[in-house]
Amino acid sequence: MLTDLQAQLRQAHAMSVPVRIVGAGSKQGWHAPQQGEALHVGSHAGIIDYAPAERVISARAGTRLAEIQAVLASQGQMLAAEPPDFGGHATLGGALATGWSGPRRPWAGAMRDQLLGVEILNGQGELLRFGGRVMKNVAGFDLARLMVGANGTLGLITEAHLKVLPLPEVETVRVFELPQADAIALANRLCAAPWPLSGAAWQGGLLRIRLSGNAAAVATAQQQLGGEPDVERHWFARLQAMQLDSFAPPSAEQGLWRLSLPQTCPPLLADYPQLIDWAGGRRWLSAPLAAAQAISTSARGAGGHALLQRSQAGWPTAPRNPTLLALEARIRRALDPRQILNRRQGD
Repeated sequence: MLTDLQAQLRQAHAMSVPVRIVGAGSKQGWHAPQQGEALHVGSHAGIIDYAPAERVISARAGTRLAEIQAVLASQGQMLAAEPPDFGGHATLGGALATGWSGPRRPWAGAMRDQLLGVEILNGQGELLRFGGRVMKNVAGFDLARLMVGANGTLGLITEAHLKVLPLPEVETVRVFELPQADAIALANRLCAAPWPLSGAAWQGGLLRIRLSGNAAAVATAQQQLGGEPDVERHWFARLQAMQLDSFAPPSAEQGLWRLSLPQTCPPLLADYPQLIDWAGGRRWLSAPLAAAQAISTSARGAGGHALLQRSQAGWPTAPRNPTLLALEARIRRALDPRQILNRRQGD
């Protein structure tokens, strides 16, 4: 399978033909349409190595996250960043390419923080390896983590090596009925104290605080923080899988926006329906596509940025930092000189 992928990329490079990388297709509709013929990676799958005592796992890009999580859970371990699995369909390669992390991210780290090493095929079909398979690997430039969040524009990820963490002994959720401003303030006060938090999300007037850790610590926190038990037992699991109603495909002329903001940022664009995660650091916003400029301006003014994540009628783009754009272009030219990988339609 690897040699087939390599041959396809070499031919595409020689002919300057764009290709779009496809895993399981779980993120269709979650990004702007891309040019070119599909390069299918889903069958390049399987766990290569797993050392529970070393807390390291290696797998090919097409391996389903659900399979990896099941193997880890059998040994009392997990992917701490909680990448969304889209109902069990997402693959490891897609999770790394998008770089999305779940509700545990502020406390356990992002996907790039768990990546030890990666193997890729660049835009010329060359096989490259960055990083390693052990936690002490520190040599050279950290190009492995550069692949996380690059959306496949720097190379086709073929396999990856990640560190894992133990599953918490106990996990519970407490619910507080609060308006948005008070919920953000309370979540940040709790983050500043030594509570065993692993999630803080607000929607529809309810702040949910997830507590994870040993039984004694969770019991103490639950008693002192108060709140009510969550009647929706699997709410955080649905948030991780991006299966809440807030993530449904928007109607025509509407868009779903992802705002990355300072965690303590007060309510922003409060007239639009929102789902707030990461104690305020990530906010999902449903708004008209016509509001793209206003949303982007508001996010930048608050010290963050906004990204249109789902749309049926168009993909307006907001201005980006020219320095970062120039740096991104230089890196991309080095790894994909003809820019055949995951080129957006219209580019």
